[in-house]
Amino acid sequence: MATIERFEDLEIWKLARELALEIYNETLEGTFANDNDLKWQIRKSWGSVMDNIAEGFERDGKPEFLQFLSIAKGSAGETRSQLHRALDRKHVSQEKFEKYLEKSMNLIRKISRFMTYLKESNYKGTKYKK
Repeated sequence: MATIERFEDLEIWKLARELALEIYNETLEGTFANDNDLKWQIRKSWGSVMDNIAEGFERDGKPEFLQFLSIAKGSAGETRSQLHRALDRKHVSQEKFEKYLEKSMNLIRKISRFMTYLKESNYKGTKYKK
């Protein structure tokens, strides 16, 4: 954790950003583009993943960071649920659904592992340094 100075350096943030862009692009196409409620909801929830990782990092404290990582993980779960609705409404193919599902599960696992690392580390955050 000591070598990471910006949230943009975190692998989990980079992955969340990548997936947010993929989801955004997906919602521009076909029937998805016309389902405004689901389109905006899935865009916001996936954006929330990357935003909460960034906000937690910038809070400069381990407890705060863990709290925001937990929220980010929850938002990724929310997006997975929305992906199921997109599949049910035939906005995405089974193949794309499985691709996005695997990517989101991979990110959730990485967030969980990072949370475990933080909990077990001596990292406290800059606001707790004396």
